[in-house]
Amino acid sequence: MPTVLTEQEQLDLIFLREEEKLARDVYIYSFQKYNLSIFSSISNSEQSHMNRVLTLLNKYGISDPVENDVEGVFQNPDLQYLYNELTTKSDSSLNHALEVGATIEDLDISDIKIFINNTTRTDLLDTYDNLTCGSRNHLRSFVGQLGTYTPVFITQSEYDAIVGSPNEQCGN
Repeated sequence: MPTVLTEQEQLDLIFLREEEKLARDVYIYSFQKYNLSIFSSISNSEQSHMNRVLTLLNKYGISDPVENDVEGVFQNPDLQYLYNELTTKSDSSLNHALEVGATIEDLDISDIKIFINNTTRTDLLDTYDNLTCGSRNHLRSFVGQLGTYTPVFITQSEYDAIVGSPNEQCGN
C-alpha cells in the first residue's frame, strides 16, 4: 500500500474531522440549552471521534481544519451553514434538538459509507467502521428519546436494521 493518501482520502479525512466537530458542537449547544444528559454524553463521544480522525491527519501530515477549535466555527462553508441551521432548529424545542441529533447521525452514517468506498487502506477503514458503529449507537439513543424518526440520508431499510438491533460494542 502507498504511504501517501490519495487526494480523495485526504479530502475525506479533512471533511470527516469537521463533520465530527459539527456533531460535537451542536450537541454541546443543545446540552447548554436543555441540560439533557444524552447531549453531553454523545458530545464526549464525538470528541473521541474527532481525536481518532486527528490521529490519522497527523499520521499522514495533513493540516488539521480544526486547529483553532472554536465552538461553532468551521472552515468548510457547507458545515458552517449546516451548524447554523441545526442550532437554529435545536433552539425551537427539545424535540427538535433530539431530531437534529438523529439527523446528524443519519448524515454521518451516509457520508462514512461513501468514504469507505473511496479507500482500501486498513487504518482508514478501521476508523470509519468504528465511527459508523458509534453513529449507529447514537442514532439508536436519539430515536429512543424521540420515539420516531424518518431517515433523510440513509435508506429506510438501513434505518430499520439499525434501530431494530441492540447497541453495539464499538472497536478501539
